Amino acid sequence: MRYTVLSLFPELIEAFFNVSVLAKAVERGIIEYQCINIRDFTHDKHKSCDDAPYGGGAGMLMLPEPLGRALNSVITQNNFEKKPVPRVIYMSPSGRLLTQAVVEELASEPELLLICGHYEGIDQRIIDIFVDDEISVGDYVLSSGETAALVLIDATFRLLDEAINPKSLDEESFQGGLLEYPQWTRPEVYSVLKVPEVLLSGHHENIRRWRLRKRVEKTVCMRPDLIEKGRNLGLFDAETLNIITELVGK
Repeated sequence: MRYTVLSLFPELIEAFFNVSVLAKAVERGIIEYQCINIRDFTHDKHKSCDDAPYGGGAGMLMLPEPLGRALNSVITQNNFEKKPVPRVIYMSPSGRLLTQAVVEELASEPELLLICGHYEGIDQRIIDIFVDDEISVGDYVLSSGETAALVLIDATFRLLDEAINPKSLDEESFQGGLLEYPQWTRPEVYSVLKVPEVLLSGHHENIRRWRLRKRVEKTVCMRPDLIEKGRNLGLFDAETLNIITELVGK
């Protein structure tokens, strides 16, 4: 997977790729990335990237010319190197919601080209000409697209082969329609709270059943909408459905 990020603040993106598990994935060649500074494609001495929107209104809008030249540079480079044209994504609160299903869809792409908006957003003509998809990370507004792009990168790269231990993905939140179970580590007693006895028992089947129940309990409490969705989509096996019925009824 290759990530190409167009940004007014590429240092934010660079820093993210140079720490923790993401840095290890880069080092091992599982992912590649490039950060492109949109200001490098301006033609004036002030490196202007924004102007007032037509029709009035508060705030400034990103100019189409520098951003368009930056996008064309990536597309031209891919054509020259005979690579597929990357999927172009504009991070926008107006886009479709970044769910786990969308994350899995995007993780299958060979390259994602992410546009990080700023100010009041970008000129609509850039969206019309270049953008394949608009993605929102939630029903709220951020001050810049960099934060949203980092969320998308973090969510997708970890699904790539060998990026992280695949066993750690099996019972994560949203896998199988449920949230993840609570977990404990050493010490056995912290403050006055003790690790549940079942986790100290060494009985794998009892632990599995206990964890499944805790997943259902947490989902019922925190995200009951996921229970309804999972039922409608047929995501739950008989054991899970029995626990749901016991807790919330039919």
